[in-house]
Amino acid sequence: QMDYEVIVFDTAPTGHTLRLLTFPKVLQSTFEKINSLKQKFSGLITQFAGMLQQNGTSPDEIFTKLEQAKKTIDIVHAQFQDPDATTFVCVAIPEFLSLFETERLVQELTKHEIDTHNIVVNQIHYLDADCKDCKKCQTRWKMQKKYLEQIDELYEDFHVVKCPLLGDEVRGDKCLDNFAKLLSTPYVPPPK
Repeated sequence: QMDYEVIVFDTAPTGHTLRLLTFPKVLQSTFEKINSLKQKFSGLITQFAGMLQQNGTSPDEIFTKLEQAKKTIDIVHAQFQDPDATTFVCVAIPEFLSLFETERLVQELTKHEIDTHNIVVNQIHYLDADCKDCKKCQTRWKMQKKYLEQIDELYEDFHVVKCPLLGDEVRGDKCLDNFAKLLSTPYVPPPK
């Protein structure tokens, strides 16, 4: 029993995250194969039971523990697929590779019936008065603007939050509180 309203997992890059999220399904399949082998080779397992019991573990104990683990994995898998219990928030930056990986993640999550309808687009280099004569800033904004438009088009049915590039890392309670405000209140860029 968990006594938390929300648990947040800050996951690794897309490939690792997808392996983590599909892990319960892989284990379910593995347990089904083990159970099938148990039924096919029950006579052979019984013959080896004497050797296993010398180590203090009987085959029945092993299979009981595997069944308990399978039940836990089934619960986790069901929670992953319950949109009232689990949702996945994708975090991206407005660049080609990040957008590509976000779309790949959204497609895979959908395929595995895991809810995802929120995207945070971070580190947007909005132009402000300091940038008016900076060619690098203007080039970066032009590039990011193109990907922001693609994000708006691709994810029109999603809740997309756009956060500006900040001057410092988000570390400590005060910075986290300020960043949390960006997630709940739409950021309005300064006039150019």
